[in-house]
Amino acid sequence: MSARARFVALFAADVVSVLGTRVSMLAIPWLVLVTTGSATKMGLVAGAEMLPYVLSGVLAAPLADRFGVRRATIVTDTGSALAMAGIAAAPALGFGWLVVLVAVAGATRGLGDRVKHVMLRPLAEEAGIRVIRVTSAYEGFSRTAMLLGSAAGGLLIAWVGPLGAIWVDAVSFALCALVVATLVRLPDGAIPPQAPERYLVALRGGFRVLWRDDLLPSMIVMLFALNMFNQAGVAVFIPVWVEQVLHSPEALGLVLGTFAAGAVLGAVVFTAIAPKLPMYQTFMLGALLAGAPRWLVLGLTHDLVVICVVTFLCGLAMASVNPVIGAMLYERVPPELQARAFGVCTAITFTGIPIGGVLGGLAVTGFGLNTAILVAGTLCAAATAAPWLWSRRAARPAPVEAR
Repeated sequence: MSARARFVALFAADVVSVLGTRVSMLAIPWLVLVTTGSATKMGLVAGAEMLPYVLSGVLAAPLADRFGVRRATIVTDTGSALAMAGIAAAPALGFGWLVVLVAVAGATRGLGDRVKHVMLRPLAEEAGIRVIRVTSAYEGFSRTAMLLGSAAGGLLIAWVGPLGAIWVDAVSFALCALVVATLVRLPDGAIPPQAPERYLVALRGGFRVLWRDDLLPSMIVMLFALNMFNQAGVAVFIPVWVEQVLHSPEALGLVLGTFAAGAVLGAVVFTAIAPKLPMYQTFMLGALLAGAPRWLVLGLTHDLVVICVVTFLCGLAMASVNPVIGAMLYERVPPELQARAFGVCTAITFTGIPIGGVLGGLAVTGFGLNTAILVAGTLCAAATAAPWLWSRRAARPAPVEAR
């Protein structure tokens, strides 16, 4: 099997996993709703999945390094498949067991996503594909899979019910494990073996390698801020604005879909031009343009056309953010530490998501909708502009070449 075919197999397995996960993100809460009628329990299930997802990428990464990232990928995907199958096969076990199985699925998927990402670079290099093109294409395919997965999830729930949709997710994980086990092999010496070390020492290695870098800490903080303000907007600002100003549920889908469409199109464009761009400066500019304008225009005008145009452009800018930080993590972190570094980066940046939702709700309650939106937009602008001022030393090096 050719090197390019092995890379395509892993890439496809990762995208299929994203597609299946999106289906279950709709199907499991819907299952809870129709079986319990409790919105509180829906929230508990969502938290039971997300918290282990974030923590496992950090806490289990040293174990994956010792076990081997390829074997860890197969085991975690198999574990995710079994957990989802358990949810689908035994709905009568009760809510407590449902929470446990969802937490297991979240933990296995969190580690599985990290180790798959670590495997992408050596396979891409063996196939002669530049890493920045890989991370950009992955961003585009992942966002497309999320869009299609949301639609497919709704259709599957309507056709075969929530349990049938969850079975689809279980099959998707089993398929990913089978693909990696039969079609994917890492090049010899791709991830150098490590000397045995104590767990806590290995765990600190992921934090240490990021903290000592000149560029990565500022990028991680900026991505944390973007996630925080984005979640405040998506979960609170936009729905409340649509309800209070336009009184049209269709507008909610239009505004959110416009950003997603811009991000997908931006990923296509960025994949083509990324190797010609300076990575760090591109990330900084993308982050600055992807966040604040989206919220400031929402607070300054009620013209839906203007809001959708600006939102679409913000989506285009966002297409450069995740691919660049992914490529720079590959380039600036030694291969043997990448699983840990990816896990730490994900944990820090994802922490902004629950914080943003809570702060968004408190801001609207305390200040009113329009003031909350404008304050958030201003703070987002400050957070994404600040590194231009205090990271001049880091911005001066020659552009990072993403192979």
